[in-house]
Amino acid sequence: MEIFYTYSPNRKILFEKNLVEFLRQEQYINEMTKTIAYEIIQKYEPIDEVKKHKQMSVEGFTRYMDSSECFVFKNECRGVYQDMTYPLCDYFISSSHNTYLVSDQLMGRSDLWGYISALLKGCRCLEIDCWDGSQNEPIVYHGYTLTSKILFKTVIQVIQKYAFLTSDYPVVLSLENHCSPAQQEVMADDLQTILGDTLLSDMLDDFPDKLPSPEALKFKILVKNKKIGTLGQTRERRGSNKHGQVEVLEEEEIDQEDEEDSVFDDDNPEKEIDFKKKNQEKEAELMELAPYQKKIAKMKIALALSDLVIYTKAEKFKNFEHSRVYGQFNETNSIGELRARKLSKLRAQDFILHTRRFITRIYPKATRTNSSNYNPQEFWNVGCQMVALNFQTPGLSMDLQNGKFLDNGGSGYILKPHFLRESETDFNPNDLFRDSKPLTLTIRLISGIQLPFYSSSSKTDTLVIIEIFGVPADQMKEQSRIIKKNAFSPQWNETFTFIMNVPELALIRFVVENRGLIGGNEFLGQFTLPVLCLNKGYRRVPLFGKSGDSLEPASLFIYVWYVR
Repeated sequence: MEIFYTYSPNRKILFEKNLVEFLRQEQYINEMTKTIAYEIIQKYEPIDEVKKHKQMSVEGFTRYMDSSECFVFKNECRGVYQDMTYPLCDYFISSSHNTYLVSDQLMGRSDLWGYISALLKGCRCLEIDCWDGSQNEPIVYHGYTLTSKILFKTVIQVIQKYAFLTSDYPVVLSLENHCSPAQQEVMADDLQTILGDTLLSDMLDDFPDKLPSPEALKFKILVKNKKIGTLGQTRERRGSNKHGQVEVLEEEEIDQEDEEDSVFDDDNPEKEIDFKKKNQEKEAELMELAPYQKKIAKMKIALALSDLVIYTKAEKFKNFEHSRVYGQFNETNSIGELRARKLSKLRAQDFILHTRRFITRIYPKATRTNSSNYNPQEFWNVGCQMVALNFQTPGLSMDLQNGKFLDNGGSGYILKPHFLRESETDFNPNDLFRDSKPLTLTIRLISGIQLPFYSSSSKTDTLVIIEIFGVPADQMKEQSRIIKKNAFSPQWNETFTFIMNVPELALIRFVVENRGLIGGNEFLGQFTLPVLCLNKGYRRVPLFGKSGDSLEPASLFIYVWYVR
C-alpha cells in the first residue's frame, strides 16, 4: 500500500511517531496525540511482537484503513450533535407517505411492516388513512382501491412498540380521517389507551402559544388531524366526558385541477421544460392568489379526537397571503408535489417565509399509483419540513432521503440552515445567494474493494458516478473512466472538483455501475451523505444495494479534501 510505504522509514514497519504524522497530515486529526496512535495500534495490529513495540505492520495499517474509523461519514454526525431546542418548524423531519402500503397504491398490501420498517429507519411522521370498519373497529387502507385492510388498533399498537427504538424524538401521526364520528371516538380511545403517557394530549405549560422543540417533546407522540376550537378550549374540556359530542367543521374545498398540469417532467425531476414561455407572473398570480373555486365541505368531527390535536392541527393550504394573515402557530399544511413545485419555482422566497412559521408537508401526486417518488431535494431547498416519500420504493429519491437523515445521529430531525429559519432572509435557491460561503470539494477516486456484480458474466466493466444534489446551481455530476473486467479491485486514481454555493443543503452520492451495452448501465451500489458530513483524508465509502441493504465489504477508497 503506497500510503504505508510513504510514511514507513523501512517500508516494513510504521513507528508510533510515523502513525501520528500520518494521522495529522493525511487524516486531519488536529488534536492528535500519541495516546490515540497507541490505541489504534493496540486495536488493529494483529502481530503481538510488533504491537508490543508500539509499531504497526502493513497488515495492521490495512485493518485500520478498512475499519469504520476511516469511513467517509464523520463520527460527529453519527450522534445527535445539533441544538434540539428550536421550535419544531425549524427542522427537516423524516416523513413517510401512505406508510401502511408496502407496494403499489391501488392493489398493494397494507401491512404493519410498513410502520415497523419506517420507524426503524428513523421516520418521525407516519401517515394513517382511517376508514369505518365492521364491528365499530376503524380500519386502515387506501380508500376506494383494492388495497388490503388492517385494524387501526393494531397499527397504534405497533407504533407504540417501535416508536422510540431508533430515535428519542417525537413521532407525528398524520391522520387522513374518513371515519364517522362514532368511529372517530373509537380512534381517540385507542390512541389514549394504547399510547398512554406517550400521547401528547395537552399543551406544554412552557409552550401555550408557540411550537415546542424536539427536545421538549422527547418520547411523545403527536396527532395531526382536523381540530375544533382553540388550545385553551381544549384544556378547559380536559377530563370531561366527550362521548357523543360532535361538531361540524366547514372548510373551503380547493379545486386544484391545475395541480395535475405540471410544467416539469416528473419522471426526470432534474430536467426542466423551458417555462419562460408560460408567462411566470401571470401563472404565479393565478395559481397563488386564486388557486381554488369556493366550495364548502362539511365534516363531522368528534370532539374526543379533535382534542387530541395539540401542536399539529391540519389546515388546508389556500395561499401564502392567507396563511400570513390568519395562520395560527400550531397549524400544519399539506401541499401536493405539483403545486408545491410551481410555488418553489415562482415564489420561492414566499415559500421559505411560509415554512419558517408553519410545518409544511409535501405529498406525492395521485398519479403515482406505482408508488414512485419525486425528488425531495427541491422541497428541502425551500425549507419544507415534512417531505413525505413512499418508503417502500427504492431508488434515487430514497437514497437522498436516507442519506440526508443519516445526519444528527439518524434521529429523524435535522436543524434547517440559518437562512431557512431567520425572519429576515433573502435566500432564494433559484438565485445565487450573496451571503453564501462557497465550498470547494476535491475527491480523488483511488480504487474499489470487492465491488458486487450481478451479471451472469463476472467480467464487470466498472465505473463510478459522483453526483451533487442541492440548490439548482450546485447540481452536478462527474463520471470516472471505465475499468474493464475488474470488479474485485479496480484502480482509477482520478480527481474531481466540485464548487458548491450552498453546501448546507448539498448531498453527495457515489454510484457504482457496470457498463451495459444494451439497456443502459447496471446499478451495483451507492452511498449518499450530506456534504458537510464528509471526513477529510483517505476514506472508505461503504456501498449499499438498491433496497438499502449493506454490501459489506464492497466499498470505494477515496481521498477527500475541501476548503471554504
